[in-house]
Amino acid sequence: MTAVILVIHIFLAIAMILIVLLQQSEGGMGGLGGGGGGMGGFMTGRATANLLTRATAVLAGLFFVTSLTLAILADQNRRPSSILDVAPRANQGTAPAQPAAPQAPTAPTQ
Repeated sequence: MTAVILVIHIFLAIAMILIVLLQQSEGGMGGLGGGGGGMGGFMTGRATANLLTRATAVLAGLFFVTSLTLAILADQNRRPSSILDVAPRANQGTAPAQPAAPQAPTAPTQ
């Protein structure tokens, strides 16, 4: 289930990138059929802009939904824990190590 949603999520991301690049802009791929008289004269510039804007909004909404779904699915297999609950258990069974006693100085012998 997660793999299917992840694949859909990736396709939505790629489609959203392409739709945004097709929109009329100073640079980008706007001249390849996106803005202006794009779509080969099939649609006017305004109709093309409206279509691409709506498509971007729909793709963004679907991307948002798949993001939330993936986050919820990832959280289902996780046990709730807190660092405050875990830290005291790690130190309960062992006593802190005592430092080694310093050695008394000795006189050099020959």
